[in-house]
Formats: sequence, structure tokens, C-alpha cells
Amino acid sequence: MRHLCLIDGSGFIFRAFHAVPPMTSPDGTPINAVFGFVNMLLRVLGRNHGDGPDGMAVVFDVSRLTFRNEIYPDYKAHRPPPPDDLIPQFPLFRTATEAFNLPVVELDGFEADDLIATYARLAREQGCAVTIISSDKDLMQLIGDGVLMQDPIKATTIGPDEVMVKFGVSPDRVVDVQALCGDPTDNVPGVPGIGVKTAAQLITEYGDLDTLLARAGEIKQPKRRESLLEHADKARMSRDLVRLRDDVPPPVPLEALALRPADTTVLGDFLQQQGFRSLLARLGNRAQPSGDAPPVTATPAPVTAEITADYHLITDLETLQQWLDEAVAAGVVAIDTETTAIDVQRAELVGISLCSIPGKAAYIPIKHTPDAPIGDLLGGPSADAPAIPPLLTWEQVREPLAALCADPSVLKVGQNIKYDLHILARHGIATVAPLDDTLVLSYVLDGGGQGHGFDELCLRHFGHKAISFTDVCGSGKKMITFDRVPLDQALTYAAEDADYTLRLHRLLKPRLVSERMATVY
Repeated sequence: MRHLCLIDGSGFIFRAFHAVPPMTSPDGTPINAVFGFVNMLLRVLGRNHGDGPDGMAVVFDVSRLTFRNEIYPDYKAHRPPPPDDLIPQFPLFRTATEAFNLPVVELDGFEADDLIATYARLAREQGCAVTIISSDKDLMQLIGDGVLMQDPIKATTIGPDEVMVKFGVSPDRVVDVQALCGDPTDNVPGVPGIGVKTAAQLITEYGDLDTLLARAGEIKQPKRRESLLEHADKARMSRDLVRLRDDVPPPVPLEALALRPADTTVLGDFLQQQGFRSLLARLGNRAQPSGDAPPVTATPAPVTAEITADYHLITDLETLQQWLDEAVAAGVVAIDTETTAIDVQRAELVGISLCSIPGKAAYIPIKHTPDAPIGDLLGGPSADAPAIPPLLTWEQVREPLAALCADPSVLKVGQNIKYDLHILARHGIATVAPLDDTLVLSYVLDGGGQGHGFDELCLRHFGHKAISFTDVCGSGKKMITFDRVPLDQALTYAAEDADYTLRLHRLLKPRLVSERMATVY
């Protein structure tokens, strides 16, 4: 092998569980984390092809107790047990990995991070480059000399420069910094009163942990000096806890990690057995069920109008990225554009709403100047509405949003999405795929006997009267353009559009199969 890719499977599991809404298989088994896990694997495989890695493995934790508990019995002792809905899904992560014909690597008594460190060392000894798919800070000590990390959601590379930004030191000194500041997540004690910034300053000044502890009496700050002298043994023990073992007996030979194509039948049967029909459709001829697997469909949590509406404004890049990450983990996102006009040729983009979990949606305002009164609309202008915060510009939003729109692992859903496609294309986002349209879904399923507009569909299927455009913008001579609507009202209107579009999709899409209308659609 010339390039080995090591996937932090345990990190994938918890990220997927918290990002994907509840789903169950026909027998009632929770399946949401498995769905998100498979989506993340597809994303990695889709991103690393062609001239990408020719070796790959998924590495898992297999036990809660490891050799570190012998060093410090309270290591990770305060961590709660896994959520009840996650426990029955654990065996399926291994099955999913094997369905993709990827090696499963795990070993009792050691953490996944130790196995990743070991395989990284073995690969480098053979001149093989290594990419670790994870954002776990504990793995950053391995970066350097042909070893890089890649964030599984953002697809950004984590190298020495990124480590320096996070820890203030180079990767070879990360262990020393962690030994000093500890890690409350894993219950690593460290030295009381010393944080990451102070630890980095001390290691930079003294060179390494042993030198610092040997010369701790020279430190001028009394509290810092006393704490280091009193807790020197804790710092050394913490170093033993955070330092990764790279000498673990490899449970799978390195050469067995060579990348092999998946068996289309095995992969197809697995996806069909879990009811992941959307993934089957996305993979096409790369996953063909044998016909022996029962044709079942995973069931989302009940979609009702009683779901609590949790709507948020996005006005900074960090928050935007969190929502985009959630969409990638969920594998689906409802998108709706707000514009200054109905005519697609004249319309200017005002904002975009996103939703990947029913009831939880966000609005990205791009161009809002609510400087005009709007009369008695939606209760009148909000007297206590907050002042307009600094908004993101389209230049800031376009690139990360374009990456999501082009991501083949994320299904984009819209109501009359053709309009949104025209708007996005006019503003520099030409690729939006794969996609679904709830208006077309409704028309295919229910024909011409009724309307298929958004307001009508919400009322018919959920008994919910959606906020109408005239509610926020008025009509006739009093009508204003959407960019002049106060942000609190714009948020409620726009986020509701994306929220209920996703709810409609979760309600209508499964009917295509049960009513044999998939080909027509």
C-alpha cells in the first residue's frame, strides 16, 4: 500500500447518533445511528477514490476497561453508559462495515486510538502515507512525518498548523500539554489551575514535561510553582493516560487492510434489510439486493404537527458549519430560498433556510433591511425585536453551502425545488444533487384531484396552518419585499418552510414504494 486511511469508527458512531433523528426498523429496533454511520462511510469512500488511499480500515473501541484503568482506576469512570437507543445498534456498525468489504479492527483491553497509532506506525515503517479520519484531539499527537488527519464531516485536513492553533505546540508536544491541563471528558486529572494556554507556554519555555517538572522550583508565579511541585506525579500519570500506545499486537495484518470493492449483493442485502431504501436508490448498481432480503423500510419517528418548533438564526460561520455538519450526518436536508420577487429572473436572494431534523430548522439571512412599517401583519412589527446583528455575506456562505449542495451523500429536499435551483444557479451554486421535490411527490401520489401547494399540503397532512407570504409581506399597496421583513418574523416564516418540507418528505416518500409509484416519480 502507498496510502492507508484509518477511520475512527467509534467517533463516527456517537456523532451519527446525536445528529440523526430517531428511526426504527420494522421490528422496532432503533436504527438512526446506523443510518448516519453508513452515510458517513459513503462520504469517506466517495471522497477518497481515484488517486485516494488504497488501504482502509474502520477501528472500534470494544470494551470500556483498558490498560489505562490499571494505571488510574477513575479513568473515564464518570462517563454515563451508552443511551438505551444506541445499545442495540452496536452490532450493526460492524455488520455495516463488513457490508462495505472494509476490515473491522478492534482489540479488547485497548482503545481504538491505540490501534490507530499502531497501524499508523506500521504503515509509516513501510513508507506508506496515513490519513486518519477523525476530529478527535487525542489523535493529533500522531500528526507529522506522513501522517495527517481529516475531519469526517467538514473534509478539512488537520496538519501541524492546525495542531499549533489548537494546542499552541507542535504535534510531538501535544502529550505534554495534555498531561498538564488534563482532560475532564476522560477524567484525566492533570495539574490543577493549568489550562491549555498556560501549559503550552510552559512546554514552549522548558522544552518538555520532564524538564519542566525538574525545574518547577524556578517558576516565579507562586501558585503555578506550588501546583506543579505538589502535583508532579499527577502530571506524569496523566501523560501515561493520554499518550497513545503504538505497540499494540495488530489484530489484523497490515497487508489485509488493502482496499477491496464491496460485493454489490452483500451491500444491497444489508441496506435492504435495514430498510435504507434512499441509500439503495443513491448507490444504484453498486448495491443490488439478491432478492432474498425482505423488502422492508425503516420507519422515522412519527411526524406530527405537535413536534416542538426549535428555530434559529445563523449569523456566524461557526454556527453555519455546525448546521451543515448536521445535514451531512443526517444524510438529508430540506432547503428553501427566500427572495425579493416571485419572478425567478428578477429575484434576488434574501436568505436560505435549512432543516435536517423535523422541528429543528435555521434561517441564514443574507440581505435584510427591515426599515419599513408593515402594518397589522403577523401581529404587527415586533416592538421588542432585537436589532439586526451583523449578517453573513453571500460570499461567506456560498462556498460551504455549495459543498453541501454538491455532496452526493446528502439528499436535498425542496417544495417546488426547481425555483430554488434557478435562484441558487443565478447566485453561483450550479450543482444541487441528489434531490427530491415534495410538490412532485404529492402530485405523483395524489394526482390532480387536489392542490399540491405548500400551505395546502401542511393543512391536509398535519392540520397545520402555515404562515403565508401575505402574513409577513402583506398584499396590494401595503406589500413589502421579503428583505424588509423583521428578522424575528422572517425566521419563523422561513424556518417553518424548511421544517414542514422535511416533514412532508418523511411522510410522502415511503408511499412511493408501498403504492408502487417510484418509477413514475
